[in-house]
Amino acid sequence: MTRRSNFQDGKRARASTTVDERLPTPLYHQIYLVLRDKILDGVFAANDMVPGEQEVVRQFGVSRITAKRALDELAADGLVVRERGRGTRVAGRPHVEPVRAGVEGLLENLIEMGLKTAVSLLSFEYAPASPDVARALQLAPGAIVQHAIRSRSIEGKPFSYLTTYVPETIGRTYSRRDLANRPLLTLLERSGVRISSAEQVISATLADPQMAAALQVEVASPLLRITRVVLDQNSRPVEYIVGLYRPDRYQYRMKLDRVQERNRNSWSPAA
Repeated sequence: MTRRSNFQDGKRARASTTVDERLPTPLYHQIYLVLRDKILDGVFAANDMVPGEQEVVRQFGVSRITAKRALDELAADGLVVRERGRGTRVAGRPHVEPVRAGVEGLLENLIEMGLKTAVSLLSFEYAPASPDVARALQLAPGAIVQHAIRSRSIEGKPFSYLTTYVPETIGRTYSRRDLANRPLLTLLERSGVRISSAEQVISATLADPQMAAALQVEVASPLLRITRVVLDQNSRPVEYIVGLYRPDRYQYRMKLDRVQERNRNSWSPAA
C-alpha cells in the first residue's frame, strides 16, 4: 500500500513557521510541540509523511541540528517512525490513548482511574502542614499531615504527578505499601471515612525540574493543574490533592447544556 504524503498529493498540511528565540523553551522543543499537535489533531494521519530535517530547516529557519533534535523527540515519544532514505512518517498508533475524566461521577471516576493505572510512590512522610495546606484541611497551622507524592502511568507512559495531604489521624490508618498499591480514596473509605463530595479548581502551570523528570517532559512544559479538597459526610476536609497532568495524556471532559434565560443565553453543566 502506498503511503499518503502531505507533500505529494497537493494537500500539504504545513507546520506553523513560528518559533521564538526569546522564549525560554528551546527551539527544537517549540518545533516538536507544533508537529506533535498536528499529529494529535489529525492533520498528519497515521502513515502520513511529516516534514523531514531539510523541510523543517526551511520552514522554521533553524539549524539542521535543531531540526534533527525535534524529529528525534517525536520519535522518542512514539509519534513518528524515522526510516533512513525514506523519511519520517506518523506511527500507526502515534500516541497513548489519553485518560479521560469527567465531572459526572467524579469520585467514582477517580477510584476507577486508580485501579486502571500504574502508580509510582515517590515520597511518603509525615510533616507539618504549610499555611495553604492547613487552611485547605481546616487544621491548625503546622499540624502534622501525611504527605505523599505519586506519579501515575498508563501503558508505561506517565501522565500525572499527584501531591496529597491527609490529616495525621487518618493518614496513620494506612502504610506506605498500602498507598503504593491502592487508590487513596479506597484507603480513606477503608479507614471509616464516608466521602461525600469534593471541591476543585482547574488551572495551568509549568513543570519544574522534579515534575518534568517524573512526567518525562521538558522543564517549563505546560501542565494541567487540578487542586481538590475531598470532604466527608460532615463536610470535614479529609484530603487535599494537587494533581499535575500532561495535557497530551489527560483530558478533562464536561458536558454542557444551553440554558435560555430571560435576557440572555448561557452554558451550564449538564445535570
